[in-house]
Amino acid sequence: MTDTIGVPGARIRSFVERIEQLDTELQELNEAKKEVFSEAKGEGFDVKILKEIIKLRKQDQEERDERDSLLDTYMRAMDAAEPQPVGKAA
Repeated sequence: MTDTIGVPGARIRSFVERIEQLDTELQELNEAKKEVFSEAKGEGFDVKILKEIIKLRKQDQEERDERDSLLDTYMRAMDAAEPQPVGKAA
């Protein structure tokens, strides 16, 4: 049955409540993730490096190879260039 304005209020409520429940679950998962990073840090691991590993594992091998190749190219070009004198800020 629809509400007086022609909008199915119960269906809207269902969507909103489901989204709110998912938001709550996401908050709980993010909190758990923070705890795992905190635990790793407590054991002496570098959290930035762990996050980088996670980022790299999400990429496929071809994407990683392309990134590494481009990074290497840029680093070599920068190393081969003559250093430019640093000017004073205006």
